[in-house]
Amino acid sequence: MTTTTQSAQTAFATIDLSGYDAEQSRLMDERCIVVDEQDRPIGALDKKTCHLMENINKGLLHRAFSAFIFRPSDGKLLLQQRASEKITFPDMWTNTCCSHPLDDFEEEKVEKDQLGVRIAASRKLEHELGIPREQTPVDQFQYLTRIHYLAPSDGMWGEHEVDYILFLTADVTVAANANEIRDYKYVDKAELQVMFEDEGNSFTPWFKLIARDFLFGWWDELLARKTNGVVDAKSLKGLADGSKVVKM
Repeated sequence: MTTTTQSAQTAFATIDLSGYDAEQSRLMDERCIVVDEQDRPIGALDKKTCHLMENINKGLLHRAFSAFIFRPSDGKLLLQQRASEKITFPDMWTNTCCSHPLDDFEEEKVEKDQLGVRIAASRKLEHELGIPREQTPVDQFQYLTRIHYLAPSDGMWGEHEVDYILFLTADVTVAANANEIRDYKYVDKAELQVMFEDEGNSFTPWFKLIARDFLFGWWDELLARKTNGVVDAKSLKGLADGSKVVKM
């Protein structure tokens, strides 16, 4: 697998990142898990290669996750606004955390019960939002489904992902990493709708897709299934068919 990917890498475009933020450029060296359209791993390539539109247009596809944290007491969703330093989709509002399990970490390649993706989500929630990992235990994430989508960021960069959707209900302590996050806030459903209607706000394409097709219905179910006055993401087990990749 690795040999095939390395030999094929010469066919992919690259770019000099010296004009971008140094830390964000360094993170582009991390290796994503390259997959086919059925989410079967076929290799690994660095983030820079995976996110160039020239390569995406050749069919390059990688694994990702989108995590949504809801506050147990009122069911409000924690949003983040991506930092201006981000190379892809800067300054856009999105769900709590969106990133990738990495080929660099063996534990993040474990597919049984989505364990690798859950471990990656806990790691990145700490990196981006400063949320201690003990507040995001991997067994408390509720996996819902996977979506396959393609979205350009600008003429050069974009996303082409099989994206695992994870819900978590938890009281968390946020100490945002300014290189990752410009702002964050908790919103209820009505407040998020108002944000979507405000032309002054911009949103990541995956968040808009998930909101359009899934989020609000699942959010209704989460609120409807309160136990002792609190919401619990684990109550949504079985709500969606997570066995298939949903093409958006």
